[in-house]
Amino acid sequence: MADNRADTRVSMRTPLARVKGLGASGHGVEHWWIHRMTAVSNIPLIISFVIIIAALAGSSYEEAIAIISHPLIAIILILAVISVTNHMRLGMQIVIEDYVHDKGPKIAAVIANNFYAVIVGVACLYAILKVSLGRILV
Repeated sequence: MADNRADTRVSMRTPLARVKGLGASGHGVEHWWIHRMTAVSNIPLIISFVIIIAALAGSSYEEAIAIISHPLIAIILILAVISVTNHMRLGMQIVIEDYVHDKGPKIAAVIANNFYAVIVGVACLYAILKVSLGRILV
């Protein structure tokens, strides 16, 4: 037999939230996890980036183009750009959500942050691909 008594537990959650099983942190864990994963992936990628830039320091333009045109180097640079721009976007989003309290400016700042990260990422990826594929496409 079913228990038809009303639920006497006090809850501040909406019925939809109780059905979905989501608390206040419905998407916060995913955001936190991706931010930490990009932080960890940035360590070897930035070390590789610094080594690549150091190797380019004394080289001529043609030698620099030859180094960056190598597929492994281009892939490392592309992965670094993707990881760093995503990490930057997530970090700034945290700052915006924590310190901008008015809803309108907060939404505008988050949108501007997303656009800025995409523009920086696309510009970097375009430059890397143009240099690395330049010899093939010419």
